[in-house]
Amino acid sequence: MNNRTVLYTGAAGGLGHDTTLLLIERGATVVAIDNDLAKVDALKAAAEGKGPGELVVSTADLSDLAGFRATLDRLIAATGGFDVVINNAAIYPSKPFEEYSIEEHQAVQRVNVDAGIVAVQAALPGMRDKGFGRIVNISSITLSGGWANLSPYVASKMALVGLTRAWAREFGPYGVTVNAIAPGAFPTDAEKIHPDPEGYNRMVLDAQAIKRRGTAHDIANAIAFFASDESGFVTGQTLHVNGGWVMA
Repeated sequence: MNNRTVLYTGAAGGLGHDTTLLLIERGATVVAIDNDLAKVDALKAAAEGKGPGELVVSTADLSDLAGFRATLDRLIAATGGFDVVINNAAIYPSKPFEEYSIEEHQAVQRVNVDAGIVAVQAALPGMRDKGFGRIVNISSITLSGGWANLSPYVASKMALVGLTRAWAREFGPYGVTVNAIAPGAFPTDAEKIHPDPEGYNRMVLDAQAIKRRGTAHDIANAIAFFASDESGFVTGQTLHVNGGWVMA
């Protein structure tokens, strides 16, 4: 990852933190987009001395697509462009389908999908010029249909899988690969929507073939592979990192 620049949305969150540190350890400059200031501070502290890569932090309102594009253009001018884009940031409201307004559906789509489209639109010209690029979309185990009350989120994560395949076909001639990762159930802030944490933990372990909870480093290793030179003949794929809960 030496001399690679990575754009990573949601980089300071539960799954992003460890991946950011791993990429920095492998020599990448990671441009971290995150609005949680406490988590950003923790990431900055953890990144100290991790080199040989470096951390660049920026905030952006991903629901403001024009503003996000302007932020990306400034970052591209400052860094020379992105070699890797990791579309990870997401919102995940939970309630029965009939209680969502169409505006709420659209708000989830805008952050979880449309912001990723903007990121790729900003990064792709530079990737094409270099003849190299890696795009990694973070999908979800919820596509298996095992969860209720998350329909806008599930729809957004399936949209990312569709975009992964479409972009892989279109961008392949440029030397750009596009893959998705579907994480299983990881103990992050997203689990706080569950009313019975201990019961949920038991349910997860019962469902998984591997009888431990996943860690952020499990996801970091998968993302690092897709971001690297070693994955150059893998594109259009969705990798399920879920301990054998869902096997696809």
